[in-house]
Amino acid sequence: MVTVLRLGHRLSRDRRVSTHLALVARAFGATRMLMTCRDERLERSVARVCESWGGDFRIEVVENWRTFLRRWRGVRVHLTMYGEHVDDRIQEIRSAGGELLVIVGAEKVPAEVFELADYNVAIGHQPHSEVAALAVFLDRYFEGRELHRDFGGKLRVVPMARGKRVEER
Repeated sequence: MVTVLRLGHRLSRDRRVSTHLALVARAFGATRMLMTCRDERLERSVARVCESWGGDFRIEVVENWRTFLRRWRGVRVHLTMYGEHVDDRIQEIRSAGGELLVIVGAEKVPAEVFELADYNVAIGHQPHSEVAALAVFLDRYFEGRELHRDFGGKLRVVPMARGKRVEER
């Protein structure tokens, strides 16, 4: 089971990026995303996606992220451009087994997170989107298998070389 922890979420600034982060988390194999504050609009938006496109992804709120991180019994991976390259650690992370927590920041991440994480992992050592970092990390972690998953939703894309088609089941 993979959980994504979104540290920080400024309602006025981060709603769109947090929504994209949740959609990527869902599509690339995570089972839930934890937020440090409640955003009912975001929760409803993601619930509508799951209702139409399938899956059981959910968003939950963590009241105290520090306590949550300290008590987490699985592997804690912090995605940061300052960490070790993903290719140098992904096999070790995959082999660790158990539940995986992927920590993604919205604003400046407190230094404490770097210490609480089991791994500080970088997708690249350049500024880039946390959405992109999560997508690349989960793709590497699951070795691309999640891209072939059938979510069992009411709607399904029919792959085509040209055009687009969505069918209802």
